[in-house]
Amino acid sequence: MRLGRVTEIWRYPVKSMGGEQLQQASVGGLGVPGDRGWALRDETAGEVRGAKKFPALLRCRARYLSEPAGDNIPPAEITLPDGARVRSDEPGAAQALSRLLDTEITLWPRRPPEDREHYRRALPEDPSDLERELRQVFGRLPDEPLPDLGIFPPEILEFTSPLGTYFDAFPLHLLTTSTLGELSRHNPKASFDRRRFRPNFLIELDGGASGFVENDWSGKELRVGALRVKVEMPVVRCSMTMHPQGELPQDPSVLRTIVREGGQNAGVYATIVAEGTVGIGDAVEL
Repeated sequence: MRLGRVTEIWRYPVKSMGGEQLQQASVGGLGVPGDRGWALRDETAGEVRGAKKFPALLRCRARYLSEPAGDNIPPAEITLPDGARVRSDEPGAAQALSRLLDTEITLWPRRPPEDREHYRRALPEDPSDLERELRQVFGRLPDEPLPDLGIFPPEILEFTSPLGTYFDAFPLHLLTTSTLGELSRHNPKASFDRRRFRPNFLIELDGGASGFVENDWSGKELRVGALRVKVEMPVVRCSMTMHPQGELPQDPSVLRTIVREGGQNAGVYATIVAEGTVGIGDAVEL
C-alpha cells in the first residue's frame, strides 16, 4: 500500500551539526553513507556529547569534502557560527570547537565497536542525580513525564550510542509532513521546521493525511524507493528541538507541544532490512 513519497534526504556529517541535503542515497546497514560519521568527545566529562549538552553545535554546519563509501569516513568541512571554516581532521577544528563550547573537545570519526571505552557513557556518580540529568537532557519540566528508558536499545544505558556508530538509537530517522502539520495546528505561532527534527527522510503523505501518522508504523516494514526498512519505535524528542539554529529562534514551546500533543514523540526510527537506493520523489509503501 502506497503511503506517500520522499521529499527530502538528509545526512549529518558531524553529530548535532547542521547537515546536507542529498538528491539520492545508497542506503546500507548503517543508514545513509557518512551519516553521523564524526562526533565530539568532551574530554572533561569523558564521553561523546552532542547538542543535548552543547546547543551551540546546532549553529554549526558540516559537509563532506568527498563522498563516504563503506567504512570510509572522509573529512568534513565545518562552518562555525562566525562563518569560519575548518576541516574535521585538522587540529584547528578541535581547538576552535573547544573555544566555542568553553571546554576541551576532541573530534573523532566513527570508531569500531570494539573501542567500548570511546563510547562509554559517563553516568552521574550519585544515582540521585540521574533524574536531574535526564530532565536536562530531554528538556522536561518538573511537571512533565520523563521518557520510558526501557523502550531504547539496552546498550544505550551504558554507551552514548550503539557501538560502532554515533546514532542516538537506530540508523534511520523518518519524519512526515503530516506530523509537522499536526504540531503546527496545535501551536501555530511556533515554527516546526523539519531542521529542528533532523530526519534522514522527510515524507509527504498522499491524500492530505493528517495527525501523527507514523506512530502507527512501529513494528511494520516499509519500502522506501528500493530500500526496505523496519520501523522500530517513535523518536522521543529532547531539548535539541527548541534550541536556535540558522534563522530558527530559541522556542521552548516547540518541545512543550511535542510532549503534550505528541506524547513526547515526533517521527520514527528504523533499521535496514534490505539495502537499496532512495531518491527524491521515490514512493513510500507499507
